[in-house]
Amino acid sequence: MIFRAKANKALDRAEDPRETLDYSYQKQLELLQKVRRGVADVATSRKRLELQLNQLQSQSTKLEDQGRKALALGREDLAREALSRRAALQQQVTDLETQHATLQGEEEKLTLAAQRLQAKVDAFRTKKETIKATYTAAQAQTRIAESFSGISEEMGDVGLAIQRAEDKTAQLQARAGAIDELLASGALDDQSGMHKDDIQAELDRLSGGTDVELELQRMKAELAGGSSQQAIEGGTGQSQSQQQPQDTPRFDKQ
Repeated sequence: MIFRAKANKALDRAEDPRETLDYSYQKQLELLQKVRRGVADVATSRKRLELQLNQLQSQSTKLEDQGRKALALGREDLAREALSRRAALQQQVTDLETQHATLQGEEEKLTLAAQRLQAKVDAFRTKKETIKATYTAAQAQTRIAESFSGISEEMGDVGLAIQRAEDKTAQLQARAGAIDELLASGALDDQSGMHKDDIQAELDRLSGGTDVELELQRMKAELAGGSSQQAIEGGTGQSQSQQQPQDTPRFDKQ
């Protein structure tokens, strides 16, 4: 029972109603072909009986003419023999006519059955195509609905792939953040020497700014010192030039 149940379930899963309908239609066509072949066979037999009847009737007519001629010639014995043979032929004709009528009736029945079967096959073909189209449309609608709802096998695989990618991305991001925190706290050493913690980075920024300010102050001091020296040198020259005209007249008077 378990084996039959599993086999039935497997067959139900593998069964395609469209293939079943096509197979049934093919079987009906084969049956219709057999009926038509039967009608053709009966018609052939009927035709053969008709040929035999025609031959017997021709022979019966010939024997009747021979009997008349024998009586006309005064040969009653020959006329009796001809009529005896004609009587035997008539019995055969009667039997053949009975068989002919029977075959004709069978032929009519088979012809009517073939016509009815043809109508049923045509109706089944129309219904078959309608059912196949409806099944195909329903199957497509089901797949679309499953795709939208995410319960189809294909979309389920896609959803799992996306979920795995997101999980892996989150894991890598978490790992990168943890390594940054460990490097910043000093728990891990940066072997490349390129990584600096936030305190060192701030100190470097401040020291860099201080160096710039110190350099600026030094340049201002240099500029200020140069201006003072020039001013001193300029004042000494003026005092000497002022004293020289006063001494000159003294030298002239002497």
